[in-house]
Amino acid sequence: MDHFVYKSGQLQAEGVRVEELAEKFGTPLYVYSRQTFVDHFRRFQAAFAELNPCVCFSVKSCQNLAVLRLLHAEGASFDVVSGGELRRVREIGAPPESVVFAGVGKTNAEIRDALEFGIGWFNVESVEELENIARLTGEVNRMARVALRVNPDVDPHTHEYTTTGKRGTKFGIDFDASRRASRAFANDRNICIAGLHLHLGSPVNSAGPYVEAIEKTLRLIDEIRRDGITITAINLGGGFGAHYQGGEAPSAASYADQIVPLLRDRGLEVLFEPGRSIAANAGVLLTRVLYTKRSGARKYVIVDAAITELIRPALYGAYHFVWPVAAGEVFVPAHRGADLRMAGTELVDVVGPVCESGDFLAKERWMPPLKRGDLVCIYSAGAYGMTMSSQYNSRPRAPEVLVENDRGRLIRRRETYNDLVAAEREI
Repeated sequence: MDHFVYKSGQLQAEGVRVEELAEKFGTPLYVYSRQTFVDHFRRFQAAFAELNPCVCFSVKSCQNLAVLRLLHAEGASFDVVSGGELRRVREIGAPPESVVFAGVGKTNAEIRDALEFGIGWFNVESVEELENIARLTGEVNRMARVALRVNPDVDPHTHEYTTTGKRGTKFGIDFDASRRASRAFANDRNICIAGLHLHLGSPVNSAGPYVEAIEKTLRLIDEIRRDGITITAINLGGGFGAHYQGGEAPSAASYADQIVPLLRDRGLEVLFEPGRSIAANAGVLLTRVLYTKRSGARKYVIVDAAITELIRPALYGAYHFVWPVAAGEVFVPAHRGADLRMAGTELVDVVGPVCESGDFLAKERWMPPLKRGDLVCIYSAGAYGMTMSSQYNSRPRAPEVLVENDRGRLIRRRETYNDLVAAEREI
């Protein structure tokens, strides 16, 4: 699952003791394993190899330039959802044709930048957006290749905030409207509607919703083709699960076992946009205990990481395994589930220093006793961790370190107080 393992009671990232990284770079600190990124990406590619897919890593899940360069070297294409993310993939030298631009609210400036870059695909989310892209392509004299993001009205059985493929969400175009739009723009000189795009939500811990959505979308492709319009590609989006507790997410091969037969011999270019399944377990967040206290029946462990570093528990009720870096005599459970009551543990809430009652990282966890100065690891933080971080309470954002074998190198420095005010100073 990852390359974060305990040896002689001490947590290591590949061949490096994470305690050494915390001492060198301070905490809170994001630590990534290069080999885990590589392993997960290669497994995904291998699972769907029969389809010869274009695997577009979701930049929003983990956007550090060093990580993007690493995956680019492995053959990844990229899925971006903003002008800023487009700048990141341009910064690493990703070829334009390898980039897919998604998102429900692309601005004129973002669309123009993408057109001038020579973007591979626009995933279009509304008829008005389609009309706007057609107008802008005429202004810059560029052709746009488009995939209509269809809404298949499929329940992915995930959190309501990350459900994107059901009717009534802000995402995608209904099937009937998609067919009408494809007919209306069939002869447009500035855009080419050549694909359909799906994204059901995240995490989707079952292949069933993908199967249902693909079957519906293939029928729509057949209908559009009967209208005389050639659809050459299907983009299945991302949302593939990752292990936060252990065992809840199918392997890439398990997803492929049910998805590949549906697309075999269909003559379609196939694209994917995985993020979480590649990045989540490639990163951890290290944090140090500041204080412990009791309030009524509850014991709090106050650490130096907060919702500013990892908002997922507060925003989604997301579960992240939390455990001391120095395991001592209390064994590290193989299963990372919530109920870890065992001899030598106590029930605690792990919380941060931000001035919000919602600033927590783990609630009601059975953990070994922790004291001031102890180093704690928050697992499965490689996806939607650093990318969702903030400067709330004027907290400088954390640094990031990438470990390769027995070496850890800084790939983003810790922000300073000067960084916090630099954009607000008079110029």
